[in-house]
Amino acid sequence: MTATAATTPAIGRLSAALPFWLSLLLVPIAWVSAIWGGWAVLLVPFCTWYLFGIIDIFAGLNEANADTETPDDQLWWYRIITIVWAPLQAATLFGIIYYATRADHLGGWELVGLFFGMGVITGTIGINYSHELMHQRPRIERRMADILLAMAMYSHFRSEHLLVHHRYVATPRDPVTARYNEGFHRYFPRVLRQCYGSALRAEAAMLARKGKPWHDRSNPFWTYWAMQAGFLALSLLIGGWLGLALFLWQAFIAAWHLELVNYIEHYGLTREHLGDGKYEHVKPHHSWNAAHKASNWLLINLQRHSDHHYKPDRRFPLLQTYAPDEAPQLPYGYSIMGIAAMVPPLWRRMMNPQVKAWRRAHYPHIKDWSAYKAATNPWPR
Repeated sequence: MTATAATTPAIGRLSAALPFWLSLLLVPIAWVSAIWGGWAVLLVPFCTWYLFGIIDIFAGLNEANADTETPDDQLWWYRIITIVWAPLQAATLFGIIYYATRADHLGGWELVGLFFGMGVITGTIGINYSHELMHQRPRIERRMADILLAMAMYSHFRSEHLLVHHRYVATPRDPVTARYNEGFHRYFPRVLRQCYGSALRAEAAMLARKGKPWHDRSNPFWTYWAMQAGFLALSLLIGGWLGLALFLWQAFIAAWHLELVNYIEHYGLTREHLGDGKYEHVKPHHSWNAAHKASNWLLINLQRHSDHHYKPDRRFPLLQTYAPDEAPQLPYGYSIMGIAAMVPPLWRRMMNPQVKAWRRAHYPHIKDWSAYKAATNPWPR
């Protein structure tokens, strides 16, 4: 791994954690968008997509690794931002629904743009924070994860991510591992269709192993459905049918952002099939890694994805970055890569040579990649 470990006292300081609090700035930006209207409704996507990409160019890379043995009590300033985000996001989302549905200065396209921006917040920040929280043991953190996902109408992501993705990543059984040459516009409807059923089947299989039916009350889908219904009812109550429509619009945009990130994280990377449904263990080189500093501040080190799959419950400030010979590196941070992914010819021109280089480096003995490309290898046992 690259660089030396930071000392525990340094990482425990508030000053070290503050860059990861940048997401808080999106709350006043969202309100400015709502109050000013006009082109200001595009401030949130501009800041998250373009501004952080520009900052990355000047801020450079952060290749330092913190001490992985740092205890939780030294990480309070990092943990608190993910815990308080759920009530803060709820107040912002439903406060703006209340305001926007009564604001005479906001026209139709402005409402669409404003809640596109809200979807950027609930997807880029909210679902990302839920991803961090769902991997932790404290009950309050896992509950905050469920609340954040319910606001995006994507509660099943917790089951799919924990029970399917981490277990079967880079194999044909993982719906969100993007296949080589698969454009995002084909990938997105496929995962929307496959992931919900995959998550429901995974929970049903767990219950079956305990001798319980899928509809047993311990199935978390009952909680998912109840929380989502509650947020739908709240948006209808405070904003009427327009409020409900705006809530659903931002939820769709949030899901789009989540799956755009999933697409980037594993595009074209596969685990070697060893025969008879057996696959090699997950290694750092089965995820794309990125060390771009500003994007990692905004996304709480999500781009250190190679280490996340190695140690899924490792808290985000302790995630390690890897050298290029250990994990494949994205040429840019997620903000720029996300823009490129929306233009499939550009994406293929940028990423297909990277995938081919990855194959030569890690699997020179594999001559025929057709089954990997088509995801027709046997499902893992």
